[in-house]
Amino acid sequence: MTATLDHLVIAARTLDEGRAWLEGRLGVPTQPGGEHALFGTHNALLSLGPAAYLEVIAVNPAAPAPARPRWFGLDTPGTQERLEDGPLLLHWVARVPALGSPGPAPHGEALELSRGENRWTLSVPADGSLPGGGVIPSLIAWHTPPPPTRLPDAGVRLLTLRLGTPDPDGLRAMLDRLALAGEVEVYEAPQPELAATLETPDGLVTL
Repeated sequence: MTATLDHLVIAARTLDEGRAWLEGRLGVPTQPGGEHALFGTHNALLSLGPAAYLEVIAVNPAAPAPARPRWFGLDTPGTQERLEDGPLLLHWVARVPALGSPGPAPHGEALELSRGENRWTLSVPADGSLPGGGVIPSLIAWHTPPPPTRLPDAGVRLLTLRLGTPDPDGLRAMLDRLALAGEVEVYEAPQPELAATLETPDGLVTL
């Protein structure tokens, strides 16, 4: 299996707050995404070039409460408290050619999902938690052309994704098993943390 970085996940208390924060940081507009009925969330998107993108996601106040915990740790104790300080880069997703069920540990179960014309399989832990506190990627296999093929190019590119973890050797070994291609750096940190350096039309920005 060879994996590539598919997209970055920025969470916010509200989608409007997340979009305003990201557009203010990067100086480019985000694009409308859609709703995720299974998880009671909605999103906005931004191209990072022909093969990757960035997602801003938040709980959809107009959606009914989901029957299962929301993905990306949005229902995990502490996540909403962290978002009180503002939107943050919470997670990342790696693209793989195929993803069977059950999904591989520690990524979570493989769910068949859709939004509009999009169809994909994604690994999601049953409790909705973030694998490795966010530094272990969720895995995605697209069955339709992925969003970067349709998003307008905003002139933003990901240069480096940095992943801090108390177990850097374990994370590196997991990424090696995925044969991950791309600019991902792993370092030791007291707790899981992510930082992405982006090239924008106005210069470098770190999220």
